[in-house]
Amino acid sequence: MEYPFSKIEPKWQKIWREKGIFHPEDFPSQPKYYVLSMFPYPSGILHCGHVSNYAISDAIARLKMMDGYAVLQPMGFDSFGMPAENYAIEHNSHPRITTEENIQAMHRQFDSLGFGLDWEREISTCRPDYYVWGQYLFKKLYEKGLVYRKKSWQNWCANCQTILANEQVVNGTCWRCHNPVTQKEQEQWFFRITAYAEELLDFSKVIDWPERVITMQKNWIGKSEGTLIDFPLEDGTDSIQVFTTRPDTVYGVTFMALPPEHPLVQKWLKEEPENRALKEFCERVINEDKISREAVDTIKEGMFSGRYCLNPLNGEKIQIWVTNYVVMDYGTGAVMAVPAHDERDFEFARKYGIPIKLVIQNPERTLNLETMENAYIEPGIMVNSAPFDGMYSEEAKIAISKFLEEKGYGKITSAYRLRDWCISRQRYWGNPIPIIYCPNCGIVLVPDEDLPVLLPDNVQVGKTTRNPLLSVPEWYNVKCPQCGADARRETDTMDTFVDSSWYYARYTDPHNDKRPFDPDKANFWLPVDQYIGGIEHACMHLLYARFICKFMRDLGWLKYDEPFLRLLTQGMVLKDGAKMSKSKGNVVDPNYIIDRYGADTLRVFLLFASPPDKDVEWSDEGIMGAFRFLNRIWRLIDENLDLIQKGAKIEPDYTQISTKMRNLIYSMHKTIKKWREDCLDRMQFNTAIAAVMEHLNNCLAIKEVNELSDNEQAVFAQACIVFPPLIYPFAPHIAEELWQKLGNEKLLHESGLPEYSERFLELDKITYVIQVNGKLRGKIEVDPDISEEELKKLALEVENVKRHISNQEIKKIIVIPGKMVSIAVGK
Repeated sequence: MEYPFSKIEPKWQKIWREKGIFHPEDFPSQPKYYVLSMFPYPSGILHCGHVSNYAISDAIARLKMMDGYAVLQPMGFDSFGMPAENYAIEHNSHPRITTEENIQAMHRQFDSLGFGLDWEREISTCRPDYYVWGQYLFKKLYEKGLVYRKKSWQNWCANCQTILANEQVVNGTCWRCHNPVTQKEQEQWFFRITAYAEELLDFSKVIDWPERVITMQKNWIGKSEGTLIDFPLEDGTDSIQVFTTRPDTVYGVTFMALPPEHPLVQKWLKEEPENRALKEFCERVINEDKISREAVDTIKEGMFSGRYCLNPLNGEKIQIWVTNYVVMDYGTGAVMAVPAHDERDFEFARKYGIPIKLVIQNPERTLNLETMENAYIEPGIMVNSAPFDGMYSEEAKIAISKFLEEKGYGKITSAYRLRDWCISRQRYWGNPIPIIYCPNCGIVLVPDEDLPVLLPDNVQVGKTTRNPLLSVPEWYNVKCPQCGADARRETDTMDTFVDSSWYYARYTDPHNDKRPFDPDKANFWLPVDQYIGGIEHACMHLLYARFICKFMRDLGWLKYDEPFLRLLTQGMVLKDGAKMSKSKGNVVDPNYIIDRYGADTLRVFLLFASPPDKDVEWSDEGIMGAFRFLNRIWRLIDENLDLIQKGAKIEPDYTQISTKMRNLIYSMHKTIKKWREDCLDRMQFNTAIAAVMEHLNNCLAIKEVNELSDNEQAVFAQACIVFPPLIYPFAPHIAEELWQKLGNEKLLHESGLPEYSERFLELDKITYVIQVNGKLRGKIEVDPDISEEELKKLALEVENVKRHISNQEIKKIIVIPGKMVSIAVGK
């Protein structure tokens, strides 16, 4: 008989909901534990790839509840942004309608899976009671000088019709639609995340983050120690500022390399509209992929600007070239090119016949410019760099930097690869930026009493070449709150990553209508003890959330430096070798599995198939295996219920039990020990489930249980009773049902973690006799849990057994468990 999952699961979901066991009170007496999964985009419904993520967090939450913690596991919806708007466009509807429909559908899915979520703390970023505080946060950032507006070249996705932050461009394509990204000059709003660059490099306050994620963030921030140097233009109108980590090579600069996006280049193009060749070159390069432009194997191209700058140390004229291999995303966007000591500059100079000047000599082998085939990039002795000639180049770096600083030509500093966060989006479905443009007052913040700036509903949704909010003049035409003049509201909306940069704090006080959250509540629950989400957010959401957390700390809202103490980056669910996604058409609907096998089956399969941080390959056979596993537990307890209940009332005398039952009690305690280590210490749920499966096999190996003595029935009952708590984190519905059938009144999370005793983890040795062709030839003592293969190997190594086998062929080896190894040999 299959266990009745279709009746059990709704029953326990209703009981949990009515008892409110997943809604912890504020400031509970127990120790707190905040477990959080990255909230989903409601741009469709959940598929099994999503379920894997939430199965992990729910297993952790239930374990911590069993361990006596007050557990907060909230859920909400990242419901603003391009995914939700694109979904509405595809379905010829309005984002507000489709988003709310999807939220309700996902609600039902979450509930049908039995996840222990605190729905009383639900948030949705597209609802005014949430996004009002996003606007308030924007204002606070602005007031602290961490928001500004400037015109610059930005990543433009023509398909999504919006600007993208650098972090949202993956291999030259849009992170959402994967279409090519081009460059577009536009005035945008920025968050000054670079103000926190140094602090964002400090990971000492996180307890357990994957080293891979830390490395990715450090590389993305990209700190370099070096010197800022000013190279004045020959005509004296301006200067080019350069950041270099090689000030020792400054005497060897023979040309300046500027990207087409550089402000000076754009200024020259406006001054010389007749220079069509340079204009066409710049337009072509600007729209090339930035990553490929910086690649080592990129074909270097450039055009001489016809202008010169001067070396501040010796007054030499330096050619200014516009190139394709320099971008604005590092340092100042300008490169002082030293061909003799940089491979890219060397290749470019040779191609275009630009002079090369040697300023560092190889101390072991004299370099000659006539015969050099590559740049010399190693340390060496300074030459052609008076007054620093003869100095070792590493010493010269310091000396020249100090000299530049003393003369006012430069400054010793650090540079970062990290750019400020462009948060403007030219889309409708996002949080309105609380800014008004007044002809008299300039940029004006929307007053607090006028927040939230509500997003209008009467917008024509669809593919468009301009911001949809421009079609609602009655919304964007307003009066200036300061002088009353006719003014205009900002029509850009905020990047959806702004919404997710602080949601973890709002969960602690989601219904507060006076401020974003009560600091006392936030500081009780935060930081998040365990955060779970995809590796793809390492340099987007996780970086932004850390930045905003530090800003909220500086405002006095939080007392913590980091939002997430521990981070688990879960693996993907693969089907047919590819990541499960709607775009690939390889998704599996969890409802299909739940209807046929139950939610517990799906949860067990996803947690058993691989470690949490590794990919899971979808397998129909794996689903059936998980279903059979749960059915075997069900039958073990259901078919022996009376005996187990009777045996549970007897205190066994362990000195009076057989070896077989001693092995069973050993199996139970060994399983509990491994389960606790795997679940609580390592979060390796797959091996914990495997241990439970092994113990199940040992219990099922006990045949004719009704013939056991009372003492043995007591041991058998103990071995069976542990199954509900052992499977509760993974299969909570069947666990609660079996726990109740066994006569327990408390729910499993109130009953504590299963305990083991060290005294039962040491077993007596078992003696095996060894026969060769039916005659006794030896004995060995082994551990009771030895494998059959290891037992055979040991038997064959006994000296007397070896003599009687001699050179004969081994025909067969038969093991009688706990008694004998029988070896048959012949010529």
